[in-house]
Parts: sequence; structure tokens; C-alpha cells
Amino acid sequence: MAKETLTVKENTIAAPILKEIISRLAFLNAVGLNYLTLSREASTLAGGEAQRIRLASQIGTGLSGVLYVLDEPTIGLHQRDNARLIATLKTLRDLGNSIVVVEHDRDTMLESDYIVDFGPRAGKHGGEIIAEGTPKEIKANKKSLTAKYLNGTKRVELHRTNKRQDLHTNLEIRGAVEHNLKALDVDIPLGKFVCISGVSGSGKSTLLYDILYTNLAKALGKVVDDRPGKINSMMVPDMLKRVSLIDQSPIGRTPRSNPATYTKIFDLIRNLFSQTQDARVKGYTAGRFSFNVKGGRCEACQGEGQIKIEMQFLADMYVMCDVCHGTRYNSETLQVRYKDKTIAEVLAMTVDEAIEFFTSVKTIQAKLRTLQDVGLGYIQLGQPAPTLSGGEAQRVKLAKELSIRSTEHTLYLLDEPTTGLHFEDIQKLLEVLDRLVESNNTVLVIEHTMDVIRNADWIIDLGPEGGDGGGEIVCIGTPHDIVESPNSITGRFLKEEL
Repeated sequence: MAKETLTVKENTIAAPILKEIISRLAFLNAVGLNYLTLSREASTLAGGEAQRIRLASQIGTGLSGVLYVLDEPTIGLHQRDNARLIATLKTLRDLGNSIVVVEHDRDTMLESDYIVDFGPRAGKHGGEIIAEGTPKEIKANKKSLTAKYLNGTKRVELHRTNKRQDLHTNLEIRGAVEHNLKALDVDIPLGKFVCISGVSGSGKSTLLYDILYTNLAKALGKVVDDRPGKINSMMVPDMLKRVSLIDQSPIGRTPRSNPATYTKIFDLIRNLFSQTQDARVKGYTAGRFSFNVKGGRCEACQGEGQIKIEMQFLADMYVMCDVCHGTRYNSETLQVRYKDKTIAEVLAMTVDEAIEFFTSVKTIQAKLRTLQDVGLGYIQLGQPAPTLSGGEAQRVKLAKELSIRSTEHTLYLLDEPTTGLHFEDIQKLLEVLDRLVESNNTVLVIEHTMDVIRNADWIIDLGPEGGDGGGEIVCIGTPHDIVESPNSITGRFLKEEL
């Protein structure tokens, strides 16, 4: 089009520039970002998208002898776009560079030249090299848990029980036209594990958040900050009582927020410390062991355990408080012990360690088990919220929902809950989500991982492409229905899994 609007002279002048523009756009396309608009604000990009933009810029430099380190570059990518990304990484390698990638994606592992497998478990039980070598050598390693999933010995599989009830009821949406959605009519079966699939940029997040969450929350009397997406109508069955968005936003903005406070486990722990003999003698209540109010906390850092140093032209820095040395409490509060541990020492425990420590306190142990069930046994109870990844924050929120025993007839919405998870942890997560469905709830997730899509009861596949080329329902139904659809890109990859 550019050449048609230019004169011969103008085209001669512009030719090198146009060539460079087209080349750079091709690099963005190669890393699966063809659906982005060039005017998209950087602040609205997901972490994976920003990382792939930086990767695309590196391809164009033509440099060699560079070591590139990438942390899960396949996050948010459909399997088709995943294949493009792997080809791009190989191109960088062939230019004479080295690529080190942290990944859980099966295809990326199998296409790599060399794998270093860490384990055997997470947290203090990890940190060892279990296996290393070519993909073929790793698959033959009997010590590696990863190897069992790569060679097919183990498989992510949801073994459903007969506890499920078929509710025979749908949540109906008609005429959804937000962003790139093209007047979608969608029925979501209640009491099922439902998956929204599709290539990157096909409209999945718009359907889940802008259309489904905002409109349903409004219909159920819940206040939301954002304007509900445009629809013609929504039919909400009477049995649906609640909607819960379990996203990857932080569980708190300050170091005082942590998994223990968010899940309310800390309330139980503070009460336990207030019942010790030392606390009773000194007249300490549960409030004494809170670092959010004056009394027992360190006032030098106001219970944060660290001091914020504001930098004029750089990002703010945090340094350990030199009064409490990171414990968050004053010396008087730290004199109270439960089973020879201070409140600060308990907060420094991992979830796995705390489960062993509170063996005799069933209420605390039950809440801790929910964190362990979602694969977070390795995080510390008092780990500052800003240090948690998006996937970890999302699973903390899921653990909190699991601890609400009486919940029924809730629609849970999750955007890529398997982000950052190993095959074994995906298995655990699927079992947790299935427990919610067995309790007469509905779980709806956005996913690209075939292990999850394959185990869904119902799939809504969007596409056929990203951006303006998406926003339509390509096919809808069971995993087998998706496989049989000739138009579904997801179905082509899913066929290999069934």
C-alpha cells in the first residue's frame, strides 16, 4: 500500500526505511504478537508480551556471542504461537548466541539442545540438579519427575468422581460486542469445568473480564470499578449466587500484606500466641501480635521489616530495618513464645514447615492445607506481597476461596492459573478446581496449556485469529467436539493429546 501512494522518487528514498519497518514488524509477528496494535500503551502489556517485544528487538540487531536469559517466554501463548516463538529462539541461537530459558512448557523442553532439571521438590527441599543432558537423555532419567511427564510415564489426568451433579442450567450471554468481540452469543453450563481457548489476542480476556465478570457482578449486586462490557442481554439462573474473579493482581501493595494475613491464617496464629502463659501474664491480646497497629510492632519501620528509600530518578529501594532486623516486632513482643518459637519465627516458616509445626491446631492446619493443595507449600507465611509472582498471588486467592467451606453455586473465573507451574503442580491444581466443581460450583478458566484444555468438561474456542481477525466463536463443546472441528487451531493441537 505504501508503494502505491509514493512517487518513484519518494519510493526510492523511502525504500530502505520501509524495508526496515517491514522487517521489524515481521520480528514481532514471529514472536506471536501479530494481534497487538502499534499504538498500544506499554503499561497495558502483560509481562510475557513485554518480554517478547524485547526479544523481537534483539533479533533485528543481528548480534552474535550474546547470552540471552528468558523467564517463561511462552506465558500467554497459544500452542501455534508457541511454535513460532521456539523457531525465533532457534534463529537467535543459529546467529551464534546462547539462550537460557526457564520453562515448564513441554514443547520448549523437547526442542531445546540441553536441559537442566532442578528438584526434587520446591523450597528447602529443592535446589539440587536432578538431571541434565539432551531431551533424549532427560527422558531416560529415572530420578527426574520431569522426565516421567516428558516420556509419557506420567500424565496430567483428572480422575472425576461420581460426586458431580448435572445442573442442566446455563448462564446465557447475548450480543457481546466489546473490543474485538463480534456480537457473541455464549452459553456457559453451570456445575462444570469450562475452558476458554483460542490463539493469542482472540478475545478471551475480554470475554472473561469485560463481558462476563463485570456484567454478572452488576447483576448480582456486586460493585465493580470498571464499566460493564456491551451486551444485549444476560440471563442469570436463580441458582447462581456469587461470582469470584481470581486474577493475578497483587494480594497487597505493601510488605505488611502477606499470605498469612490475606488468608486470615494470621488471625488464628495471633489468637494462639495471645493465649500463651507469657502473653496472659503481660496482658497481651491478639492485637499485640499485629504489625498493622501500634503496640507490638517495630515503630521504626511500622511493622514492615524494611525501610523504603525513595530515589529521585531510580526505582525506590528497600533496606532491612536496623532496629528490628526484619522481624517487624519490638523486643518485648518477641519475648513471647509458642512451642519455643516467636511470632516472627513462625512468619518465617514455609507453609510445609508450618503444617508440621501446628499439627495439634486443626483450624490453622486446615487453612494451611489449602495453600499446600494449590502448590504453595514452599512460600513463607509472612512473605511480603510485592515479592509474590502473579501466579503465586492468584493461587493464594484460590486457597482463600477453598477455605470458605460453605460456598456453593459460585462462578469462579481464573485467567491462566497454570502460569509458572510444573506438570505435577498442574495435576494438583486441576484436582483442587475439580473439588470446587464437585461442590456445585462452576469453574471457568482461560488456558493455553493442552493438559488443562484436554481435561475440561466444556470448551469455548475463540478465533480464528487474533486482533481484528478474532472475536468469534470458532467452535464450542467437549474436547472431542473441538478436535472434530475443521476450523479450530486449538483442535489441531488438542488432537495430539487425546
